[in-house]
Amino acid sequence: MATQWLQWAQKLQAIAQNGLTYTQNPFDIDRYQQIQQVAAEMMANVSNLEPDAILELFQQESGYATPKVDVRGAVFQNDKILLVKELFDGFWTLPGGYVDIGEPPSQAIEREVFEESGYQTKAIKLLAVYDRNHPRHNHPPFEYHIYKLFFLCELLGGSPVNSIETEAASFFAETEIPDLSLSRVVPSQISRLFDHYRNPDWQTDFD
Repeated sequence: MATQWLQWAQKLQAIAQNGLTYTQNPFDIDRYQQIQQVAAEMMANVSNLEPDAILELFQQESGYATPKVDVRGAVFQNDKILLVKELFDGFWTLPGGYVDIGEPPSQAIEREVFEESGYQTKAIKLLAVYDRNHPRHNHPPFEYHIYKLFFLCELLGGSPVNSIETEAASFFAETEIPDLSLSRVVPSQISRLFDHYRNPDWQTDFD
């Protein structure tokens, strides 16, 4: 039920943001701001954030509301996958993050892998495009609607380093996956990436 409440709140926030983008009527502006406030309160009810903090995040967004784009890199070596340990929560994830404005997704994931792990890679195939909101992925609630792009990346070189966001980088066999940062990646996605690795002719997953 928490997931459904979150989706309703995200839709209300999108309606409010779109309305504030296009309307010039002061009465409508006030109404859309009220809708935004309600959406923030709904999200606070299913998260550990205060309504004012969520509202501040909403107010930083402008223009027509669309999902954010998160890229994640699947880097394999000797049948093991590269994971990095997040400083934020102490759990492990695929290297990755948000795509910057003006940056192609393939370049974004190559940059993120290098920044978070120290390894140089080349994106060679888009393995999956997942809607973070889809119930089958079982991510914990989050304030933004996100599309997650998983790229197969060829390892070119480098060595493990720490970053401002990560404190370790290592390769793990499928049977040795450590506790994951579930906001970023879930076990079923890791398992599916290993399936793609073993079946290079598979087409891209979506939704």
